[in-house]
Amino acid sequence: MKLFARLLVTVGLVATAGLTAPAAQAATSSGVNDWSCKPSVAHPDPVILWHGMGTNSDTNFALLAPQLQQAGYCVFHKTYGTTYYGSYSGGLASMRTSAGELRDFVTKVRTTTGAPKVDIVGHSEGTTVPAYYLKFLGGGAVVNRFVGFGSNFQGTSLNGLQTLADLTGFRSILDAGGCIACNEYAPNSSFITDLNAGGVTVAGPTYTSIVSQYDTVVTPYTSGILAPAPNVTNIVLQDVCSSDFSGHVGQATDPNVFALVKNALDPANAQPVQCIPMPFYG
Repeated sequence: MKLFARLLVTVGLVATAGLTAPAAQAATSSGVNDWSCKPSVAHPDPVILWHGMGTNSDTNFALLAPQLQQAGYCVFHKTYGTTYYGSYSGGLASMRTSAGELRDFVTKVRTTTGAPKVDIVGHSEGTTVPAYYLKFLGGGAVVNRFVGFGSNFQGTSLNGLQTLADLTGFRSILDAGGCIACNEYAPNSSFITDLNAGGVTVAGPTYTSIVSQYDTVVTPYTSGILAPAPNVTNIVLQDVCSSDFSGHVGQATDPNVFALVKNALDPANAQPVQCIPMPFYG
């Protein structure tokens, strides 16, 4: 039971990303999922936000979503991958299934807004699922820019807990407990193997991946580094802001990360990042 508790706490850390009271979430998310929004000339691609494991879209993007909306983007998000725990804790179902949800949501956004392409911004599992969608479900043809932070494309050792789960037979408990995605994050899982076979990226979209040296959930943090390619940009947060100690969860509320995301979405108008010192937050 101690192992069970520790694993759930570790893989569920993303659920604390951007912690806010429900009332505050509703207030800061105003303007998001406005299905009457029409993309502007300045920002022709609607932005879809894809959350991390164990959380929901309102919580994960309570701060980033309104900033993008106020910057003139049409912004959309949804809570995906729910199992036994309802809509407050998503990202737990199989990531293959969640990629199908993303495909359908992209279709809805494109159809409603009239935009031929979208941009996707994801955190944590919200980078892994879109990568699968882009590679296997046709997303490469309809996504212009993909921006991830707290990225994970190669799985995570969870600081050795994945090995411990293998040795103890704990994986069946995770599946039965409603977190299929937890097991899919094992570096040797069929999901991670398929995603990496022949390379994660596809031609067409631009990929920007932001990682932190202080990430304690995606271990090693280099699991979020994409192979070099003309359409790939990898950013280690501390290479830009050396006094930023945000880890995995902290990136969801980090103004330095938000500045990098905005620059990746609109590279023609990129602004220097005014680095703000940030404390360690796993």
